[in-house]
Amino acid sequence: MKINWGTSIVLAFVAFIAFILYFVVRMSTDDRANHDLVTDDYYKQELAYQNEINASKSATDMNATLEVIKSEEGLSIFFPKQFDYKEITGTVSLYRPSNKHLDVDFSISLSKTHLLIPDNSLLDGRWDIKIKWKYQGKTFLHKEKLVY
Repeated sequence: MKINWGTSIVLAFVAFIAFILYFVVRMSTDDRANHDLVTDDYYKQELAYQNEINASKSATDMNATLEVIKSEEGLSIFFPKQFDYKEITGTVSLYRPSNKHLDVDFSISLSKTHLLIPDNSLLDGRWDIKIKWKYQGKTFLHKEKLVY
């Protein structure tokens, strides 16, 4: 049986499509390829994004900037000195973009003007830090990217 050039082109297209479909099916069923959203409740967080904008703006307006410093003991978060540290509450969220299983949240309970997150809680790499805190009923927000 003799194959002409038109049949060869069709066979090449079919082989190429089968090759692409094989890799699409393989990658969508492979457990090593993680296809999760950034967070589990992504859409719920998007609806509350205006609250984050307002909290970040109020932090800027009241000069309530936080200082995040990495040291040998861990990650130190210094709160503004003009606020009474005993009245500060909130949460510190550490988000690891490469692995959602490393994400961790800490509640803020201060005995000094700073919060120390121990070094053993953090692996080397990139972390997104989101500190949402309240002082006298007013909400503040600080976001920062850190390479540890």
